Amino acid sequence: MAKFKEQIAAMPLRWHDGDVEVLMVTSRDTGRWVVPKGWTMKDVKPWAAAAIEAMEEAGVKGHIAREVFGTYHYDKVLDDAKTVACRVQVYPMIVDEERDKWKEKAERTRRWFPVGEAADLVDEEELSQLLKTLVSKPKKTPVAGPLLRRAAS
Repeated sequence: MAKFKEQIAAMPLRWHDGDVEVLMVTSRDTGRWVVPKGWTMKDVKPWAAAAIEAMEEAGVKGHIAREVFGTYHYDKVLDDAKTVACRVQVYPMIVDEERDKWKEKAERTRRWFPVGEAADLVDEEELSQLLKTLVSKPKKTPVAGPLLRRAAS
């Protein structure tokens, strides 16, 4: 059985013209589109760590679920060019605030995408499938649905 390094991610969401959008950021190394993610943090709950990553990488705050929406796997290339297999636990977040300045603004681009379009942009197939679950009936999606229902009202 493969051993994975654990990471956490926020999936920043909002309603825009009746559709769900996700805020994506570019990765620092390859410039590909990803959700804000990072390593787990000692003495910090995983959903809280995901919220910290959303602020540092994308400059957003909001209501984050305490339950995992889903997971995806990818191979992270480290600074020394070694590769490590990672499992990422994704926590949906309804964005309440977008800041003009944030920690990694100079290193990343952020952009809102309809979830279906974002699903086609990401390299990780499991993340793509997770985004696609929000396309047809987002309010009925487990974990993310309750957040989206509240945000819509």
